[in-house]
Amino acid sequence: MKTVSDFLPLLGAPVRQDEGHLIKEIAASWSITLPEDFIAIAGAYGDALISDYLYFCGARKLRSYADRMGRMLEATRTVPHAVLPTPGGALVWGNTVEGDQLFLVPRGDGSWTVSAFRRGWADWHDTDLGFSDWFHLALTGQTATDWLPEWEPLPHPLEPSDE
Repeated sequence: MKTVSDFLPLLGAPVRQDEGHLIKEIAASWSITLPEDFIAIAGAYGDALISDYLYFCGARKLRSYADRMGRMLEATRTVPHAVLPTPGGALVWGNTVEGDQLFLVPRGDGSWTVSAFRRGWADWHDTDLGFSDWFHLALTGQTATDWLPEWEPLPHPLEPSDE
């Protein structure tokens, strides 16, 4: 499991002043407990566009994004899970500019793993990786995937959204 300090070489200094407590409040309103690594990293870097490609939801947009996208994604045949705010649902936490949707899926043992709806393939892609491990591999180009770009040299440019 990675920490915020592991992301400093990849993303630079955090763009948020530890908004993790706000993410915990959102999770509590949904009667769930999100992984601590997601809370910490989204609390530091959330609500930002990474390398003009990946939008990462944080405390400011997580609830509205889940409300809007969750219902739409639940209605598709390709997303095999309920999506928060539906009880027991997966968390949609970001997207790519190509329309891929990124999820944390709750597993029966209390863990959450990263999965994605890949728009270009119109399919569901599961991983067995937790958030910070997957995110670190994805941002360093070390995931075995052909749906993420070859990144420019690190650190990734960040464009925070303050809306």
